[in-house]
Amino acid sequence: MNVKEFISTEPATGVAFWHANVSDIGECIHRSRRAWPEWAAQPLANRMELVRRFANEVRAVGDEFANLIARETGKPLWEARTEVDAVVNKVEISVRAYAERTGKKKLDSALQGSAALRHKPHGVMVVLGPYNFPAHLPNGHIVPALIAGNTILFKPSEKTPATGELLVKCFHKAGIPEDVIQLVIGDVEEGKKLISNANIDGVLFTGSLQGGIAINKTLAGNPAKIVALEMGGNNPIVVIDTPKLAEAAVLIVQSAFTTAGQRCTAARRLVVLEHLYPQLMDEVLKLAEKLIVGEPFADPAPFMGPVIDNEIATRLQESFVHLLTHGGKVLMHMRRPDNARPFLTPGIIDVTNMQERPDVELFGPILQVIRVPDFDAAIAEANNTRFGLSASLIGGSPQDYNRFWANVRAGIINWNRPTNGASSSAPFGGVGLSGNHRPAAYYAADYCAYPVASTEMDQPRASIGVGLKEG
Repeated sequence: MNVKEFISTEPATGVAFWHANVSDIGECIHRSRRAWPEWAAQPLANRMELVRRFANEVRAVGDEFANLIARETGKPLWEARTEVDAVVNKVEISVRAYAERTGKKKLDSALQGSAALRHKPHGVMVVLGPYNFPAHLPNGHIVPALIAGNTILFKPSEKTPATGELLVKCFHKAGIPEDVIQLVIGDVEEGKKLISNANIDGVLFTGSLQGGIAINKTLAGNPAKIVALEMGGNNPIVVIDTPKLAEAAVLIVQSAFTTAGQRCTAARRLVVLEHLYPQLMDEVLKLAEKLIVGEPFADPAPFMGPVIDNEIATRLQESFVHLLTHGGKVLMHMRRPDNARPFLTPGIIDVTNMQERPDVELFGPILQVIRVPDFDAAIAEANNTRFGLSASLIGGSPQDYNRFWANVRAGIINWNRPTNGASSSAPFGGVGLSGNHRPAAYYAADYCAYPVASTEMDQPRASIGVGLKEG
């Protein structure tokens, strides 16, 4: 029998540096199901202690971890280090969130006994991770799910399996049993086998809209399985009157081009009042021209690295050309310095006059600019999307922000801050095609355990006071 092998390649160099065989899905699920009762029966304090040990294991290999993330994703080393920090910090945040969101309660009444609220884990949970934050984002599902008492089948993106392997090794070194959290190597085919198996109890997904919809369709007829979907956005950053246009430009560039635009919260659309447009775009273009695009370990450090692979880079180029040929006006050409590698420079295009602007997530360094006459039109344009993850308002008064907050459909709404860089101490998720109302981060505890309401007495006590025959 031919065994399919997986290989991971550095986007910046094209060098293959890691390989492994595809996992046996049936065996992985069997082991996870077998391990669950004992893990769920562990005292909560024990599980919390083990994930704290995991944080220490990650700290111990922090430099190795950051180097691996940088190599496998192409993101600059400075950014990879912040991702490792986020993995560590997630543990204490998750411990606190579990106590707050899923704690125990008990109310005593002498005649009615006790009313209790406790939470139970779901069972075997599939975690499907993305390539842009291959450690931090799946870890945001895994740690809360382990604390709650679930066992985990973690399939990293087929583009970043080596990072997933090191993450799982840190859990095992911390003393969490190997069958409690398993690495599953595979591509879309293995993912389908995981989510369609009758012996899994839930799917926690971060990734593309297409992937999330496919999962939703597969499990729509089985409400017994918990499904949490985070699927990205077509996020607006809106600029209205402000004297600080240089600062506004910094927020725009951070929102659009950090991580080479490969963040689900990245600004895809800049909505700007017409009278601010010339000055603001002058500031944005001057700043964007200065951004260093380079390999992860370059000196001086780059602002952004390549996108994940050549196929994605080519698609993004094609998308930019589509915008251009359907009414867009190029303000800054997106260039690909080397056709053999997926480095892209920032692309900025005015799409105000496009007849039909595509409502899609262009997952890369492309910023579309839309001019509007007034604030009402700006809010309408911000909402001109089926997605609803992140939105930001730059400028205006507190009253303007209140109006923006009340009327814009998104799960994250900021003022004078970027669209990205969300805190793990807050809920993270969106509406529309951005998610299915199961926000992650601080609220991940909500989908990792289910509440059980109980009424309890030490001895049976009951009577029927009406409706009985005499005698």
